Parts: sequence; structure tokens; C-alpha cells
Amino acid sequence: MSGKVYLVGAGPGDIGLITVKGKESLQKADVVLYDRLINPVLLSFVKPNTELIYCGKLPDRHFLRQEAINALLVEKALEGKTVVRLKGGDPSVFGRVGEEAEELVLHNIEYEIVPGVTSSIAAASYAGIPVTHREYGFSFAVVTGHDKSRTGKPIIDWAALAGIDTIAFYMGVGNIEYITEQLMSHQKSPDTPVILIQWGTYGRQKTLEGTLATISQKVADVKFSNPAITLVGNIVALREKLAWFENKKLHGKQIIVARTGTGESELGKKLEEYGAEVVHYPQFTSVKKEELATSSIQSIEQYEQVLFLSPESVRFFMESLVAIKKDIRKVQAAFVVNSVKSERELLKYGCFCEPFNTSKRSLVVGTSAQYKSCDYQTMDFYETHHTVINETSHIIVQRLFADDTVNTVVFPSSASVSTFVDAVCKVEPNIVETLQRSQIICFGQKSYDAAVAHGFKHAQMANEPTVDSVVDIILKETIQTK
Repeated sequence: MSGKVYLVGAGPGDIGLITVKGKESLQKADVVLYDRLINPVLLSFVKPNTELIYCGKLPDRHFLRQEAINALLVEKALEGKTVVRLKGGDPSVFGRVGEEAEELVLHNIEYEIVPGVTSSIAAASYAGIPVTHREYGFSFAVVTGHDKSRTGKPIIDWAALAGIDTIAFYMGVGNIEYITEQLMSHQKSPDTPVILIQWGTYGRQKTLEGTLATISQKVADVKFSNPAITLVGNIVALREKLAWFENKKLHGKQIIVARTGTGESELGKKLEEYGAEVVHYPQFTSVKKEELATSSIQSIEQYEQVLFLSPESVRFFMESLVAIKKDIRKVQAAFVVNSVKSERELLKYGCFCEPFNTSKRSLVVGTSAQYKSCDYQTMDFYETHHTVINETSHIIVQRLFADDTVNTVVFPSSASVSTFVDAVCKVEPNIVETLQRSQIICFGQKSYDAAVAHGFKHAQMANEPTVDSVVDIILKETIQTK
């Protein structure tokens, strides 16, 4: 029995712009074939053992040709696998989805097309430009900026196109002189505003503005390049009033927050609110311990309090009680936590935490690594799970360094330094040297000492080991360099 293929639009770059259905498709995929222009962080949504195949097309060459991609979709689906073909923007807008769907039909393979937020409209919106407006534009056209002819210049009805109020050209930077000349020769005013939006909706989004008469020379002067959307029309003038995305305080910052465990990052959320692009690395998967019925949990009644070392330890502990058919109402021990996140997880089960009492007989719950680093190693211990690095996170960070966009790394603890270096050196052996030109921020003295010991000689230390203090350092640095 053959599997199923989902032809999914990843959206333009900002991972928050992928659709719910697109994300759900990734979460159940056995195989993902992904393009160069998708945000690699989207790959963090896949299952740990999902096969990832890079189809990275470049304007002048192809990593995998279209025929090979079609063949792979068929091959993997006929193996009975759930396959996702992940494309930037919307797969039906210059995404060759028709060719791939035809191939699947030819082999009687079930498929779905999952639309995505198309790049032209999203990039324009993030640049502060609506593509239609009652006073500036009633019509909107989406046009390829190149084709597969010998010259690569698009064959278009230029006379008809020149009558459209707002025109979006995809990947037209290489043909910008030809495009502008054609529009002006077909009665489009030379003073018509033009904007090029590179890496639209990403934290590294850049723009270049001009007119039909001037934009070609400006592109040459600054060596502006693809991937970019070229937007032509009087509506572009609204940007001066409506620009918002590039005005965010941390726009242009791509920050890696080093991690040692799972769970949400308060720091990451706050940095994203200021406009930074944040990647957590390495990413971990929690693996539940297979042997549940140890003596400590079987005789839970003997303990006066249970100390949870992480939110995951709460969840796996509760699952263990269910697995051994132990009624939680028979657990007379007080529940104690060491973090707000663990407290929130405990509340999900209708349980409240109490202050820790060192005189009570206690059971510590968590991973072996957490137990070894805590101050209560004389107490009994119950191991609920262990964590492993998600191999997908290596692929994500490798793509980021290939694009050379990382400009800040934050180390929340001394353990995060060694964990980060050990993990990333597997894919980028010279990472310490590469990051010498990046900003390195440490929460406190221990993480600072560890960073310096690992070769980050220019590391900075926050005034206080808090999220707000770290954010303040990054904000000040960014304001000074802008």
C-alpha cells in the first residue's frame, strides 16, 4: 500500500507564518524534501527519526533536479511513507507543484496540496506595503522575473502588464534592467516607485527603494541579490508611513540561545518580541525511562515530599503512577518544585507545590544529570527520563552557518557552553573561530568563565543573571551599531 504526499507551502520565512495544516503535515511526516528558501527552523517540527532530504535549488544550479525530486516523491510514497514536499511561500505560485502533482497522479499516489502564505504579499506586508489600496491600487499581478529560455528573460505581454497598478516580480533581480526598460517602453512612468525586498519576513530582511528609472543602477551599486521580490507601483510610497517590521529594535539580529534541556525559553520569546530571529540549539528530546516500577515509586507512600527537577519530570512521574495503577490520592507526600515552569506543569494535574523542607524524607525526581548537579544527592532518587540531542537541530544550525547570518550567541549557564560547543563542532569544527566576530553574551560569572575557557575571549557578562539584563545588553549593542 502506497503512502501519501503533502505538497506544503512553508510560507515566506517567518516560521509563525506557516499554516496550522502545514505544521501538522510536518509533524506526521516520515520523509521531508525541503527547498533552500524555507526557514530551516521549520524542520524542528518533525519527528526525531524523520528522513530529511535537501533539494536546495540555486538560481544558477540545482542540488537536485526537478526530475530527481519527482522520482523521490514517488519512491518514498511507494514505500508506504508519509511524505512532505516543503516549498517556500505557496507551492502553487512558481513552485512547480503542478509538475509534482502530475507525477503523483501518474503513479496513483494520494496527495494533498497545502497552500502557504505567498512570498510576494507577505514580503510587501512586512515592508509596510499593502498590495491593494482604495486610493493607490485596484489591481495586483504576480509575475516571474526570469524563465527557462536561453536568455532567462521573461516572455510577458508587457503592454497588458504595464496597465496593472501593482506588480510583484519573483526572483527578478538579475533581470531588473530588462524589466524596468520594458515597463517604461510600454508607458509605465519612469517615476513609478519600485522596492526590492530581500529575504522578506526574515529577521535579515533588507530593502532597496528607487523608481523605474533609477532602481537598476542602485541594484548594481550595492550588489543587491536574490532571493528578492521586486514590487512596482505607486502603492510602494505608503511604506514611508506604514513600515513596521524593520523598525523593531532587534531587527537584523539572528540569535542562538544555547540550551541544555527541553521546554520553552522565556529569553527567546522576549527577544522575538523585539524583532530578533531566535534559534535554540541544541534541541533536545525527552525519552521516558522504560522501567517504571522501581522500588522508590512503588513505595511512594513512605516519602513525605517529592522534589521535581523539571516540568518533564512532573509529567513522566504522573504517567508512571498511571502505568503502575497507583492512585495519586494515596500519595501523601508534599510536592516541591525548583522552577516556575515545573510549578505550572504540576498545576495541570490539580496539584499545588509547597516550600522545600530539608528535614522531611524526600524523593528527588528527574534525570540522572539533573540529580548529579543538584544539592540533594543524599536523598532517594527516581529517574523518570533522559534527554538526547535531536539530530535535526544539527541540520538547522548547519544551514544557518552556511547562510552566515548568526550574529549573537547567548549562554545561560556554564553547562550550556560545553553542550553547545560539543554539539556544534560535529557539523562546524571551526565554530569558535567563526563566531569570533559575533556577540557572545553570558548570564553570569560561571557561564562567562566557561565561554572564555572554550575560546570565546570577547564574551560579555550581563550585569545580573536575568532575562531582562541579557536583553538590555543586546538592545544597547544593537542601538550603538545601527
